[in-house]
Amino acid sequence: MKRFVPVLALTLMTTPAMAEEEGLSLMEEGARLFMRGLMDEMEPALKDLEGMARDMGPMLDDFMAEMGPALRDLMDQVEDWSLYHPPEILPNGDIILRRKTPEEVEQEAIEL
Repeated sequence: MKRFVPVLALTLMTTPAMAEEEGLSLMEEGARLFMRGLMDEMEPALKDLEGMARDMGPMLDDFMAEMGPALRDLMDQVEDWSLYHPPEILPNGDIILRRKTPEEVEQEAIEL
């Protein structure tokens, strides 16, 4: 963000001269320079994100290979996810899905 302000200031100062040379309207040139500055600011973050995705790819593949069949079976068994509370992790590491009571389901229907 610190570099963004000077880029915006430079954009505002140079826009009229550049726009006249290229035949663009002031708004078009300002928008183009603004987007260029924004992309320059975002480039390092996008490169970091790309690296993280590359590192996580094999881990996600392993997770899906191991957990995919179990998740598919779970999806087949549960017909309506709105009838359950969010998953809870117990102190021993077990994950449970509590079914909502009929009163809870009715109350949610009233609130909608």
